[in-house]
Amino acid sequence: MKLTRFVPTLLSLAALSMAGAAFAADPIKIGIPQPMTGPNKQYGDQIQAGALTAIDTINAAGGIDGRKLEPVLIDDGCEPKQSVPAANQVVKSGAKFAVAHACSGTTIPAVPIYEEEQIVAITPGATNPAVTDTTKPHFFFRTIGRDDQQGPFAAQYIADTLKPKSVVVLHDKQTYGSGVATQVRDALQKLGVNVALFESINVGDSDYSAVITKLKTLSPDLVYFGGYHPELGLLLRQAREQGLNVQFMGPEGTANQDLVAIAGPAIEGLLVTLPADFTKRPENAAIVKAFHDAKRDPDGAFQMPAYAAVELIAAGIKAVGDDPEKVADYLHANSFDTSIGKVEFDAKGDLKDFEFAVFQWDKDGGKKQL
Repeated sequence: MKLTRFVPTLLSLAALSMAGAAFAADPIKIGIPQPMTGPNKQYGDQIQAGALTAIDTINAAGGIDGRKLEPVLIDDGCEPKQSVPAANQVVKSGAKFAVAHACSGTTIPAVPIYEEEQIVAITPGATNPAVTDTTKPHFFFRTIGRDDQQGPFAAQYIADTLKPKSVVVLHDKQTYGSGVATQVRDALQKLGVNVALFESINVGDSDYSAVITKLKTLSPDLVYFGGYHPELGLLLRQAREQGLNVQFMGPEGTANQDLVAIAGPAIEGLLVTLPADFTKRPENAAIVKAFHDAKRDPDGAFQMPAYAAVELIAAGIKAVGDDPEKVADYLHANSFDTSIGKVEFDAKGDLKDFEFAVFQWDKDGGKKQL
């Protein structure tokens, strides 16, 4: 009799212990591979701010069916050579979901890994069409528009609002910069705008006098630059120093507060296409408050797209469980109300629609939506 009573007690205690351990060790991991070092760190900071605020908000409300979300922060440096190691770190962490890379050149080599390992990954920052055109992924998504959405939007604004007689388009030869610059050039030409020069510069150069001399000779009404802020900052400053006062414009990859320190007062008047200011949506008042409560800045290109990425992952898990294939199917098949508005994906995981806007910078680095 003693044995009969004692064994069930041990089994019950063991079961309770195992259940407690399983609950404690059963978070839903979300990999966040972003630039945490290097010149493009600020873009990673923005994405981390958005993703972590969403994770904190969901966890504070009890998680997903009692399970907490656990961020796994990984540095990809916005460097293509760090792309595959960073994606493999997501795999090794055990995460089946990711708020993936900010930079297109880093994202493209990583997508096949997420597809092969069946990890639902959503990028809030990588805009180059090749991200999804090359592999036609099932598990990979974006919460930001593509360059072939942003480029034509910028070109239409240039043609309709600025009405230049001639435009020079520069780019930095990299996947992102050359991609968006090409889209702008092609769209301008279709709109009948004269593109007087399409030329590349070298990333990391400290002296752009040669290209500025060309610009002074051509006297364009607008210079569009495809690339990141370090090079644009130098172009702006050196153009001003060399007496070239021309309107500059760039894509969201240039909209970094570090640009102010590089360009100085020459930043005044710069036009940039960015995701619309989603912090102004009345529906996002509580989200903006959550950012401020956590001492995080909601004002940037990628915070709200990153917040939306976590919202979508959470919605999928809540609806169909944590099987990545089922979550991917669910995301493809449904529409969602998110911090960036209504989200619907096409067969490649791209947004069917995304709201871009044009912003103008003042000499102190502030910007307003036009």
